[in-house]
Amino acid sequence: MNNFDFIIIGGGSAGCVLADKLSACGNYQICLLEAGPKDKHWSIHMPLGVIELMKSKVLNWQFNSEPEATQNNRRIFNPRGRTLGGSSSINAMLYIRGQKEDYDHWAALGNDGWSFDQVLPYFKSTQHQERGESDLHGVNGPLNVADSRSKPPVHDDFILSAQQAGFPINDDFNGHNQEGVGYYQVTQINGQRCSAAKAFLTPNLNRTNLTVITDAQVQKLLINESKVVTGVTYKIKGKCHNIFAKKEVLLSAGAFNSPQLLMLSGVGPKAELAKHDIPLVHELSGVGQNLQDHPDSIVVTHHKRDDLLALRPKAAWWAFKQALKYFQQKRSGILTSAVAESGGFIKSKPNLSRPDLQLHFIPAAFDDHGRDLKMLLNYGVAIHACLLRPKSRGRVTLYGDSASLHPRITLNMLNHEDDKKDMIQAVKIARSILAQAPLSDNNGQEIFPGDNTQSDEEILEFLKNKANTIYHPVGTCKMGNDELAVVDNHLKVHGIQQLRVIDASIMPTLISGNTNAPTIMIAAKIADVILAQYS
Repeated sequence: MNNFDFIIIGGGSAGCVLADKLSACGNYQICLLEAGPKDKHWSIHMPLGVIELMKSKVLNWQFNSEPEATQNNRRIFNPRGRTLGGSSSINAMLYIRGQKEDYDHWAALGNDGWSFDQVLPYFKSTQHQERGESDLHGVNGPLNVADSRSKPPVHDDFILSAQQAGFPINDDFNGHNQEGVGYYQVTQINGQRCSAAKAFLTPNLNRTNLTVITDAQVQKLLINESKVVTGVTYKIKGKCHNIFAKKEVLLSAGAFNSPQLLMLSGVGPKAELAKHDIPLVHELSGVGQNLQDHPDSIVVTHHKRDDLLALRPKAAWWAFKQALKYFQQKRSGILTSAVAESGGFIKSKPNLSRPDLQLHFIPAAFDDHGRDLKMLLNYGVAIHACLLRPKSRGRVTLYGDSASLHPRITLNMLNHEDDKKDMIQAVKIARSILAQAPLSDNNGQEIFPGDNTQSDEEILEFLKNKANTIYHPVGTCKMGNDELAVVDNHLKVHGIQQLRVIDASIMPTLISGNTNAPTIMIAAKIADVILAQYS
């Protein structure tokens, strides 16, 4: 079969939701194309497997940025999921919506229908909140949201130390007030990862009107002379296939791959396409522009507790006992860990109206995204601090005219002076928390930034050498009506018919927190728009 009503490109968080909602009524034939394999690997379903997933070349695109001029010409690692569930199959499973003001700002920019009150019903309808229903939380939705089953005592130490440093306690970061520190909720069910695939796709694979094709990398969109998208070309096992859409093609390949595929298909900035001899089908200067991500710093210190994540004999024995809890006691213990169980949202300056920093506390000596095994030989703790609404902007362009090439990513992190100042302050705040009891009672020497890094100038140099993102890229196919806008408020691509982009790339500005839950909301909302249009 090569004719469908809707073709969805990308089996990630958005694609899985679209596949569920569009196929549920039974009236349409749906095809979902995913470049990666099925989500069978153990490391996806065991929460602590996130450490293994960072290194996987099969389940993770393993993108790296261009040498970043603002970061002493370092290439910044950008992990993205390459399997059913997309990045929801390899992320840290934290369920965060952001702040009300984030969505009200989208609406104020001219995007009708995207205020917080208008998107809240989709956050609620897609989730099953194990704590129960409320005015802000829903039950009986596919995505399970739970309290973590793994809470090593050092997390309580972090929360108490943060309170000692002057930050309030908050037991619900998706409540009426985001500010404070505490435990995150996670997208898990019965101690296992609840990815978008597990929530929205796997239960529905027996639907006769839903076709899922894995290991199928889309090469380009098929666009006729009238600028109507009629289908796609994908490659599987070295052979190209064409399939066709009677109604629409829905591009949900993520903030890096969605703009790449648009440009490979002749839709994008004229100069960029000409550079690679790609025939111009439709000029849209904003494709690949407006890239935003949360810049992240890390403060790491030696720590005397031995019930931490470390590659040491005592820690190994502790981990073994924890593993018994996972396999013999209904999946509890450290193997259910999202690694960053605790953290919070705080203000870098007391006079701010809302939090501008996010903290992730990790009970391990962490470096290089957890890939540095030598660092994990140390008993240590780490505080990540990221800037929630950075002013710096990057871009996604091309290395060439082939889908087999990675997208060309330039993050441009900390290019804006305000971002530099705020991130210097973030390091100082992380240090101030570590300096409080009870954490300070067990702390040893600071590993990063190190005792020799004290002045603002020294901290900035440390950031240029060590800052990363926290893996929340958005904005490269932004929603709006300005000159950089790629889609309208129904996520239809400007100037092209029968094509929408539905993923985190459409966010005009970053939300204040982790981006998986908002991406699921976006897909659920637009699925209703699509169904209403064709009913």
